[in-house]
Amino acid sequence: MWRQKKKRSGPKHPWRAERIEEEHGLGKAYGIRRMREIWRMKAILRNWHRQAKEITSMRAGPKQDEVLKILLERLQRYGVAGAEADADDILSITLKDVMDKRLETAVFKKGLALTALQARQFIVHGKIMVNGKKLNSPSYLMKVGEDASYVPGFTPKLKPEEPVTEVKEKPAEAKPAAEVKTNG
Repeated sequence: MWRQKKKRSGPKHPWRAERIEEEHGLGKAYGIRRMREIWRMKAILRNWHRQAKEITSMRAGPKQDEVLKILLERLQRYGVAGAEADADDILSITLKDVMDKRLETAVFKKGLALTALQARQFIVHGKIMVNGKKLNSPSYLMKVGEDASYVPGFTPKLKPEEPVTEVKEKPAEAKPAAEVKTNG
């Protein structure tokens, strides 16, 4: 039986307050449920940076140009690098750039959901399509030209429901106790 390779690595030191605060801020801003997802995006970014560093350390020549071209084409498909980018531009890519390319963030920014958490819920429940294909992975990295939309027949309520406030009529006033007739 094949074992799937781990796609992330945890932090080197588990209890650094500044790292924890930064991750919680990213989690709230992007609707992330577990820090594992942030670590996975950091691993993707780290891989791109590592490749760019290896390319810059290579001897100048046709092999370096070919490898750089392949990496730049991949990053341009995601919309992270521009057409005239080079290895230094790859090193300037931040974690927020990668997080903005997630399907969950794209759905929220497009206005298909009120919050990032609601966008995540729509995706996990199978209510979002990308280019006509239903996806249920909020961490899917959107490529340039891909379009997210609702599944046919799904129309969510995008405005929070307002509480119904009905004006109740005043109950008939009771007669004072002095006016009540007693038998006797």
